[in-house]
Amino acid sequence: MKFKLEICVDSIESAINAQSAGADRIELCDNMYEGGTTPSFGMIDLVRENLSIGLHVIIRPRGGDFLYSDPEFDIMRRDIEMCGEAGVDGVVIGILRNNGRIDTERTSKLIELAQPMSVTFHRAFDVCSDPVEGLEEIIGAGATRLLTSGQKSIVTEGAELIKQLVNLADKRIIVMPGSGLNESNIENMARYTGAAEFHLTGRKTIDSGMIFRREGIPMGGITGIPEYTRKISDTERIINIIKILKMI
Repeated sequence: MKFKLEICVDSIESAINAQSAGADRIELCDNMYEGGTTPSFGMIDLVRENLSIGLHVIIRPRGGDFLYSDPEFDIMRRDIEMCGEAGVDGVVIGILRNNGRIDTERTSKLIELAQPMSVTFHRAFDVCSDPVEGLEEIIGAGATRLLTSGQKSIVTEGAELIKQLVNLADKRIIVMPGSGLNESNIENMARYTGAAEFHLTGRKTIDSGMIFRREGIPMGGITGIPEYTRKISDTERIINIIKILKMI
């Protein structure tokens, strides 16, 4: 089986590193500490200019839940239109109703608007009320793939459901595991679930170039988020993961 690897990135540096390592595509987002939100269009344009591999962009107007107001839905629509104009290959969306079911009406509208771009339904699925029903609703809406951790925090805990979803999908949609994948578990996940595409960050932590540092003043008002380190895609880690997949 030929596997595909999608690397989630939040910077142009990481995007270029992922491409250099041999990734098949990237998912571009901002605010990874909130699970990813839509990046700026300056970022999208510049990443598109510097990549020859696939570029998917998350369409998520804010962090938090996936129940969106009408103005937030309009933001998502406009962001999708601008992604199409920028030459993006795919968008990544996820909308729920207040009862936990997939918002099929809005999802279908966004998928239609996104054409001919590919559409991934993201991990909003992992907090939907019924994964089997949700899978069918996402397929019915016309999505290309589903990103999921198997309704658990990490894929290794959700492996049983992921395997079930791959079998139920029966090639009608690509089921792509993501969240917590790395060198130590990707081979077992590939063999056990039968999935053909995988989503991960493959990052390393680097230190800030700042010499003067004023500690104890978190810019977001939230303690625990580092101010003087950041994470970027690690070329060597991604190369090693690709080697593991090629040996399966």
